[in-house]
Amino acid sequence: MSGAHARHAAGPRKASPSTRQGSGADLATEITASLVVFLVALPLCIGVAVASGVPAELGIISGVIGGLVVGAVRGSTLQVSGPAAGLAALVAQTVAERGVAVLGVIVLFSGLLQMVLGLVRLGRMFQAISLAVVQGMLAGIGLPLMFSQVYPMSDAKAPGKPLANMAGVPGLVADTAADPQALIAAGLGVVTIVLGFLWKKAPGPVKKIPAALVAVGIGMAVAALPGVHVKTLRVGSLADSVTVPGPEQFAGLADAGIITAILTFTVIASAESLFTAAAVDRMHTGPRTLYNAELIAQGAGNTIAGLLGALPITAVVARSSANVQAGAKTRLSRTLHGLWLLAFALLLPQVLALIPISVLAGVLVHSGWKLFAPEEFPKMWRQDRGEFAVMTLTTVVIVATALLEGVLVGLAAGVVLAALRMSQAVVRQYVEDDTAKVVVAGNATFLRLPRLIDALEQAAASGRPRIRLDLLGVTHLDHACRTQIDEFVAQQRGAGLRVELLMPDATGPAAGVPSPGTEPVAAPAAESAPVPGPTAEWFYLDTQPVPSMPEARPPLR
Repeated sequence: MSGAHARHAAGPRKASPSTRQGSGADLATEITASLVVFLVALPLCIGVAVASGVPAELGIISGVIGGLVVGAVRGSTLQVSGPAAGLAALVAQTVAERGVAVLGVIVLFSGLLQMVLGLVRLGRMFQAISLAVVQGMLAGIGLPLMFSQVYPMSDAKAPGKPLANMAGVPGLVADTAADPQALIAAGLGVVTIVLGFLWKKAPGPVKKIPAALVAVGIGMAVAALPGVHVKTLRVGSLADSVTVPGPEQFAGLADAGIITAILTFTVIASAESLFTAAAVDRMHTGPRTLYNAELIAQGAGNTIAGLLGALPITAVVARSSANVQAGAKTRLSRTLHGLWLLAFALLLPQVLALIPISVLAGVLVHSGWKLFAPEEFPKMWRQDRGEFAVMTLTTVVIVATALLEGVLVGLAAGVVLAALRMSQAVVRQYVEDDTAKVVVAGNATFLRLPRLIDALEQAAASGRPRIRLDLLGVTHLDHACRTQIDEFVAQQRGAGLRVELLMPDATGPAAGVPSPGTEPVAAPAAESAPVPGPTAEWFYLDTQPVPSMPEARPPLR
């Protein structure tokens, strides 16, 4: 009996003490990581809810769902989900216009649509979105988020629209300076922002404590001092905060605005989750994200969140990176963090009521700055001016109008930029002896049609008895350009001119073959030699040298 068979016959081998010890250490690491994620997630869940214009309890409910539901489903191993700052402005606008109950319907159907997209395996589709559009979208989300949270950071109410919020900042500063209590609240917010930037430079194990949690502790201590009267959270029962959508809310599905909102939430939540998954995969060497499964998981979480009238759920970089840095290796840590959120909200709700709102606003201002990422703009400018234009346009339109309009404009700009770059065709027209020649190379698409028409008209006006159209260097010829060329050839041959048409497609009409009823003109043998390599069956090499263009001729385009 072989050694392998002998071991099999002897039954399963018992784990060695070192193996058992390693498993215990792994479990302890997962639990520790889950507590770290819980400490990061708690202020973010509450802060996002407050910024969204809904009760703080709904943010906690979404965080619990993100842990216990999304975290338990197979998809991404270390990515953590919950209510995201990136959707706060959109949620706030939706709640202000339609109410919290209708928000539940929108989130519910967004979740169902996400699951459908995952089931039909379209998860990776979102990776095809231009990176410039994504960065512009995040910047367009982050900038209004910062300006909207500057007001609650001073215990004031924001005017509403992003441009109005920006314009009102000087007045806010003046009002805050004149009010001692508002000045204290603003000071707590500023401390929170500074800690967010500097805490990672703290020495030793101290920096492992989340900066947001430290800021919350400082805020609670200051709020408890005599004579300090800053606004704090109002926290009630989780069960009482649940708003299950009813028939009246579902009837709103006949409204085109509701359908548009569902599609908007679906696209943004899915894109943010899957781009976060790609970013988290770069942080560790463990199992890679299964994009379709993760999209289904996000959809399941949003479906349940919608049924409970809670906030939409996406993957969140801050929690996910904290999970990775804490040493987590399995889905257990992200699942447990939802359990800790639930236990804390049920057993210690009075603690939440001691947290100053200005501290949570400061946390979101810091999150908005990271979403805005101003350093990405000069970086993009150096790398690609066209992509920089798309990124900036997306950001500006989102800030000036709304998220959906900005994303659509950005996508359209990205498509136009790609089309322009794909249409890199060189069109040259010159005269040699008795022949007017037009040489076209590259991608001849409708975007280059004006230049092609101009060259053809110059060839026809040259007065030469023969015209030669050399398209051997064309890698793509779209319908518009092909139609224009065919019409030109037919027109000139009808006028009695000899027209040679050299086409790159070896499977189509022979090069130089005229229309029926006219004299055939064969291309020179040297011009029919196939190009060596894998494309020899499609393209022919024109070996005849092209003379330089006269100085007076217009520059090439």
